[in-house]
Amino acid sequence: QVQLVESGGGLVQAGGSLRLSCVASGSGFSISAMGWYRQAPGKQRDLVAAITRAGRTNYADSVKGRFTISRDNAKNTVYLQMNNLNVEDTALYYCNQGWTIGSKGDEYDYWGQGTQVTVSS
Repeated sequence: QVQLVESGGGLVQAGGSLRLSCVASGSGFSISAMGWYRQAPGKQRDLVAAITRAGRTNYADSVKGRFTISRDNAKNTVYLQMNNLNVEDTALYYCNQGWTIGSKGDEYDYWGQGTQVTVSS
């Protein structure tokens, strides 16, 4: 069974930065591509950034150049550095396996509680 614990969200002004962390336990993390999903109110959950175990990355156009995903396989941890945040980035952020940008993650049964990111104008 996989457990995912996200942290690092908060309230920030537009233009600010946040760093999210996700600690994963259970089988599969070390061999999987991992990603960050986000779900804004009234919208579906979408994968916006992903990283393979080797460090290859993939980003949605909406976050490219502003967000940086990284991972520490020894710590089973995935990070998302978010810079130059804007109001449209406001969402609940989750981590899970994934690679294809825009995917919903419906194939995964286990999700953490997520971490809320709120960007004020």
